[in-house]
Amino acid sequence: MRYLIISDIHGNLAALEAVLADAPAFDTIWCLGDLVGYGPNPNECVERVQEFPLLSLAGNHDWAALGKLDLRSFNADAREANAWTQSELTPAVREFLIGLPTHTQRDDIYMAHASPREPLWEYILDANLAYANFAHFSTSICLVGHTHIPLIFELDEQRKRCRTSIPPLPAPLTLGPSRMIINPGSVGQPRDGDPRASYAILDEEDMSWEFRRIAYPVEITQERMRARDLPRRLIDRLELGR
Repeated sequence: MRYLIISDIHGNLAALEAVLADAPAFDTIWCLGDLVGYGPNPNECVERVQEFPLLSLAGNHDWAALGKLDLRSFNADAREANAWTQSELTPAVREFLIGLPTHTQRDDIYMAHASPREPLWEYILDANLAYANFAHFSTSICLVGHTHIPLIFELDEQRKRCRTSIPPLPAPLTLGPSRMIINPGSVGQPRDGDPRASYAILDEEDMSWEFRRIAYPVEITQERMRARDLPRRLIDRLELGR
C-alpha cells in the first residue's frame, strides 16, 4: 500500500489541488487533521478528500469550527477565521468533522494531530519535547501535524535523546529500526519559510517515506480570502511560508 500523507490543509483548496495533481499514485489518503480553519474553502476541501479512500483525524481548528473549543483559546486572527468557518460549514461537512478522532493507530503507526501526549494542542518543535512524547505511544512510527513544519525526530534509546532531521533529505527515508516521530508539514499554510505545499508519500511495501513540496497559485487563495474579508495577516503570510 502507498499512502498520501497530508496535514493542515486549512481550507486552502488551491494548495490541496496542487498536491493531488503532483502526488504519485497512491491507495489511500491519511490526513492528520485541520482540514479547515484560516482558509477560504473549508467545505470544498473536506468534500475533495472524501473522493478518495480516506483516514482522517480532527485537529484543533476542526474542533473550533464545530464549536467544540472555546474560540478565546486562539489568537485574534485565528479566532476571526474560525468564527467565519463556523458560519460556512454545510451540515454534511459538519457531520463528517464531528465523526473524526484526534488520534488513531494503524498497524505499527500511531497518528495524532498534535502529539501523542496531547493530541490537539501540543507543538512538537524540538528534540526535548519529542523525546518526552515517545513514552506516550508504543509503535515504531508516530505521525503528527499541527506545527506546519516538516520534521523528523529519531529516538536514540541508548543516549536517551532524539536526533532531529529537517527536509529536504537527499533520498527517501527508510523507516526503522529506530523509532521516529515524523511531521509531513502543512498543505495549506506552511511555516518553515517555504510557501510551497508540503506533504509526504509513505510506501508500506518498502517502508519508505518521501517528503515532497509543490508550488501552488498562492494568489488565488489570497484573492478568495480577501473576497471573504478574512484577516489580512493570514492572507499575507501565505506567500512567505510563515
